[in-house]
Amino acid sequence: MSEARSRVIVQGRVQGVYFRESTRRIAEELGLAGWVRNRGDGGVEAVFEGPADAVAQAVVWARRGPAAADVTSLSETAEAPEGLTGFAVR
Repeated sequence: MSEARSRVIVQGRVQGVYFRESTRRIAEELGLAGWVRNRGDGGVEAVFEGPADAVAQAVVWARRGPAAADVTSLSETAEAPEGLTGFAVR
């Protein structure tokens, strides 16, 4: 099974809507490592690392986010896996 890592930056109404906690829950359900944090520009940034298919599922989820979110854009950058463990809300 190939490992993958994606960094996503999500814009829209994504702060104050449980985006980070929901992202952590989804990542853990998918068996992914990484982290998620709010950005100063009002966006949310996350890194997903693990099996390529699970990373892809997490990115698809992030395009819509939790029910209260209104995602207007998502940029994704593929990166080399670093062997992270656990998923943190920063």
